[in-house]
Amino acid sequence: MRRLKILHRTYYNFSRSVLLQPHRLLLRPREGPGLHIESSSLQILPAAQIRWHRDVYDNCVATATFTSAAAHLAIVSECVVQQFDETPLDFLMDESAVDYPFAYDAETTQVLGPYLRRLPQIERTVLGTWIEEFWRPGEAVQTFALLDRLCTGIQKSLTYQIREAAGVQSAVDTIARGVGTCRDFANLFMELARYLGLAARFVSGYLNSPFADGSSGTTHAWAEVYLPGAGWKGFDPTNGQIAGSRHIAVAVAGLPEVISPVTGAYLGPAGAQLSVGVWVTDL
Repeated sequence: MRRLKILHRTYYNFSRSVLLQPHRLLLRPREGPGLHIESSSLQILPAAQIRWHRDVYDNCVATATFTSAAAHLAIVSECVVQQFDETPLDFLMDESAVDYPFAYDAETTQVLGPYLRRLPQIERTVLGTWIEEFWRPGEAVQTFALLDRLCTGIQKSLTYQIREAAGVQSAVDTIARGVGTCRDFANLFMELARYLGLAARFVSGYLNSPFADGSSGTTHAWAEVYLPGAGWKGFDPTNGQIAGSRHIAVAVAGLPEVISPVTGAYLGPAGAQLSVGVWVTDL
């Protein structure tokens, strides 16, 4: 078991006092058999009323509402989690799904509908051509081995590049440009899995890993694929590995655009300055 401390600070500085509209916060990790929240705190200045609820994806959402004008907004989330998923490859799949291709049963297909979105033909053509570098239809392959090939293939054939601008590139754009962020690579992997007829979803969370600049963590994005018998299994194409004990999921969705950590608006002059800091450290 690994204990991790997650500190996520978000600061906005406005040119003068503004009226803050409700803010939607996705900052609390998703609990489950592999992760337990030991402690959690959420501090917001100016003072806000916080209401919690579960959204349609079962993510834990905090909605902050404000009553006073402010020239600054600070959102500080701190969690200590116990991460038990130290053997991510220790899982069993249903015998029917071990080899690709396979089909989900009728009931499962109905539930997984939003994650099995059929792509437009032009996208299917581009993705199909890219996949042929790693697998050709008719080749005997195990399902997990195929997904692992695609995950490592993205990491080896495309270039990671930091992009401060918001938004996620389409899978076709990422292939054409040959570069992307973690969220672009996660979106590409998700669409490749869907091209193969596998249910996939986008994951937003944190990564605990030492970096060259001395930091120990960051916000991160990866994808999950539903494998019968094993459930949702995470794949991190940015690092070319299966998600494990250093990955802390916060939110999942069928589309990446709907699970930003902080979403909100204000009434006032444009030009707010944003500063974000994330630290994920072993305890």
